[in-house]
Amino acid sequence: MKLHEYQAKQLLAAYGVPVPENYVASSGTEAAEAVERLGGTGVVKAQVHAGGRGKAGGVKVAASPAEAAQIADSLIGSTLVTFQTGPQGVPVHQVLVEQTMNIERELYLSITTDGGRRRPVVIASAAGGMEIEEVAQTEPEKVLTEPIDPAIGFQPFQGRRLAAGLGLPPAQIRPFSALVDACYRAYVEKDSGMIEINPLVLTNDGHLLALDAKMDLDDDALFHHKEEAGLRDATQDDPLEVEASEAGIAYVKLDGNVGCLVNGAGLAMATMDIVKFAGAEPANFLDVGGGAAEDKISHAILLMLSDPNVEKVLVNIFGGILRCDIAARGIVDAYGRADRQPTLVVRMLGTNVDEGKQILAESGLTATMVDTLEEAAAAIKG
Repeated sequence: MKLHEYQAKQLLAAYGVPVPENYVASSGTEAAEAVERLGGTGVVKAQVHAGGRGKAGGVKVAASPAEAAQIADSLIGSTLVTFQTGPQGVPVHQVLVEQTMNIERELYLSITTDGGRRRPVVIASAAGGMEIEEVAQTEPEKVLTEPIDPAIGFQPFQGRRLAAGLGLPPAQIRPFSALVDACYRAYVEKDSGMIEINPLVLTNDGHLLALDAKMDLDDDALFHHKEEAGLRDATQDDPLEVEASEAGIAYVKLDGNVGCLVNGAGLAMATMDIVKFAGAEPANFLDVGGGAAEDKISHAILLMLSDPNVEKVLVNIFGGILRCDIAARGIVDAYGRADRQPTLVVRMLGTNVDEGKQILAESGLTATMVDTLEEAAAAIKG
């Protein structure tokens, strides 16, 4: 679950991360009042779950309360299109009005989990304000990494080592280490998947501040964090993904034309590979899980068919707890209720596979039954 910038800053500030003075505004009037409290000037930032806001016109400096009101009114209620949103963009409902400051340096800081090392890692760079992926490709020597042993947490010597690598002055080494430690505590205690501060700025008067902040929380851990779960802004997510989440279905919309319904995340990834091997593109990642009931299968397929890009459907079920006959009845129910019936390719193996195949055969559906992934790929090509 992604957080807005203002939400991430509020959460990080509670752990001791220094942030600029800021106010959330839902109207031009509120933005003007915020700029007045900030001394007459401020930065107005559109609050959306996407990067690239500045280049898209979503971040502007206001030289007066009146200008802040004008900027806020132009942003709130609009759709902001950035390189991360796609052409459809995302709606802007609020803006963050923040104090201006004199910046000496811009740095990059993030914490995420390194799957290879199987532990959290701090990533830092002196090239702040830029896309870290671009820096890693063009100037990899500027990207510093510091793995963290989860048994002992982030250590002061690691903070000193990172600060030295960033070329921070001696007076900023301890504050920087404390800032990273605060981020790490928030990362662990809130079950975060990623915290990113870009840029982390050093001001002319020697203060480190999180000028921007991104943070996401593990969806599967939200039951631990009832308060944070309430921060979700469903308007920023794809409507199909929101509906799927509410139904307990793991669904991610993609840009292809072959809908995939699978039980198990690993099998789902392999199924998407098969689709690409066939020269097509998957329209979604969809894992109904191991114990899905008939109605959940039906709901998942109807959800998938509501994507107009889906021209073919590949069902790949390995029957265990989810028996093949249950899956088959769900498929038949969904196709019977859908307003269109794209080409259907079904691969079933495991518990009650013969019953499942019989249900499909007697349903009147035109389904291509296959036994191997190679046959599935050939059917998708056809």
